[in-house]
Amino acid sequence: MLYKIKRINGLITTNWDGEIWQKVEILELKNYMGPRPSHFPKVTAKLLYDSNNLYVFFKVEDKYVKAVAQKLNDPICRDSCVEFFFTPSENLLDGYFNIEINCGGTMLICHQKARNKDKKKIFEQDCSKIKIFASMPKIVETEIDAPTVWTLQYHLPFEILEKYAKIDKPRGGAKWRANFYKCADNTSHPHWLTWNFVNGLKPDFHQPKYFGTLIFE
Repeated sequence: MLYKIKRINGLITTNWDGEIWQKVEILELKNYMGPRPSHFPKVTAKLLYDSNNLYVFFKVEDKYVKAVAQKLNDPICRDSCVEFFFTPSENLLDGYFNIEINCGGTMLICHQKARNKDKKKIFEQDCSKIKIFASMPKIVETEIDAPTVWTLQYHLPFEILEKYAKIDKPRGGAKWRANFYKCADNTSHPHWLTWNFVNGLKPDFHQPKYFGTLIFE
């Protein structure tokens, strides 16, 4: 899979259908790992960038929504969450960042070469520079089984990434490798969705060899 990220010069809004986002290409998570889930939420995302930030915007048409993680780097994957794994260059050997954020805006973020290999957690003072906008309350302790649409947007400063990994600074023609995921491990209807196809019977998002390509325009 391939996704082209447009460069913008202007203020970012948190409205999915807002003017600045209307003409942005949409990617959709149509693949899954493990057995086909009985609940298959529609998950879409859009990306933009400027000189300082990557802007990531998810929209989820969901059910069985839950969020109980409260602290940075809690086990976010157990909640209704969306995830962005990426290598900020074309060289997968440099390792990858994984950013996991639940519907309430609680985040896990680290950099590693492979699952738990040379793993580096991002310092809290750097994490605080990532602006997160979640449409749901921070805590959804009682699962919402009715149809629910939720959005999550975050602004990821490039200066943070440069502290922890080699980065091909975004510019016209630059390429990164990445995949996007949706999961909800500890809900009543767990599922493991992916943007780029990942081959494997058991859910495992930590497989950079299956990353797609992001191209900065």
